Amino acid sequence: MDRRVEPSLAPVAAPSPADAPQLEPFQHSKALSLGVELELQLVNTHDYDLAPYSAEMLRLMEKIPLPGSVVPEMTSSMIEISTGVCQSCNEVLEQLSPIRDALVRCADKLNIACVGGGTHPFQQWHEQRIYDRPRFRQLSELYGYLSKQFTIFGQHVHVGCPDADSALLMLHRMSRYIPHFIALSASSPFVQGQDTQFDSARLNSVFAFPMSGRAPFTLSWDDFGKFFAKTTRTGVVKSMKDFYWDIRPKPEYGTIEIRVFDTPLTVERAAALAGFVQSLAAWFLQEQPFMPQEDDYMVYTYNRFQACRFGLEAVYVEPATGTHLPLREHILRTLDQVEPHARGLGAAGAIDTLRQSADRGANDARWLRETQARERLLAETVRQAAERFRGRAASR
Repeated sequence: MDRRVEPSLAPVAAPSPADAPQLEPFQHSKALSLGVELELQLVNTHDYDLAPYSAEMLRLMEKIPLPGSVVPEMTSSMIEISTGVCQSCNEVLEQLSPIRDALVRCADKLNIACVGGGTHPFQQWHEQRIYDRPRFRQLSELYGYLSKQFTIFGQHVHVGCPDADSALLMLHRMSRYIPHFIALSASSPFVQGQDTQFDSARLNSVFAFPMSGRAPFTLSWDDFGKFFAKTTRTGVVKSMKDFYWDIRPKPEYGTIEIRVFDTPLTVERAAALAGFVQSLAAWFLQEQPFMPQEDDYMVYTYNRFQACRFGLEAVYVEPATGTHLPLREHILRTLDQVEPHARGLGAAGAIDTLRQSADRGANDARWLRETQARERLLAETVRQAAERFRGRAASR
């Protein structure tokens, strides 16, 4: 399955009712199937700044038979890899690992390196080049300097849903756990050479774009279709690809797509995060633990901010009760709740990995800060992150 995200330009004038775009039917997919996308940094091996080598990397990579796909991104110092349809987080890792290994070999031939992380610590946005593709040039014309500032790097996780209404129910249940996803994946503390004091500064850039934030609270595909029709009639949106929500339905795949993860420093952690999503989804489908409400979103923005700012040290407000507690405590409680489902999916190792991280308050943002505190040179921090992506450093 092609997991590519293809945002499109909004039309200049509102379409007539007869020409208004139609919401795609929700396609069949196997419940709990997974797909993962990773946006990665390309850096030179001289000063470890971003390097505009995606075209050269793609030419080398297209000669290598691999699962999934490798495609360009908005600027020429980015590249995106994705899996095909997977049934477990172990299969996700089995697909990401050979793609990672091939990327590393190709990068070595070009004297560059591939790196994870949600932001490059010291790149200058105005130096970035828009990748030469008509869609990217059009987006650059529309969004101006925001296009280059969008040189940020995320992980997207798709999870299969049995039908359209189940997908919306899954989406709104999953929204309670957006802070958990952010804190566990956070890997973007540095921007433009400065410690932002955020564990995930990347998501601050996402909010600059129209149609970002949260999906509307609808629990039936018919009602969602009515929302879509109203929105497309304005001419602001012409397809689902124009919504940059934290979680959005992907009817063409039969999935929901979670978009708040920073790209981890290792593919192993990326697979573990996918295992957490799948385990949560299994818990929702099999136990129906709660019904989401519109009022859940009263604390959504606050919880999201806390997780971006403080990571695993954030405060979490339980939507149903208003209780304030450490986010780490709620993450650990959630991991215990989903563990029986994780065992059935072969994701027990993923849950254990994330439990250890939460126990120690250790995410990739902490690793980057600790490395920078020791080395006192951001270029060296990026070099060590590149080694970590290669698999030479011990994984968590």
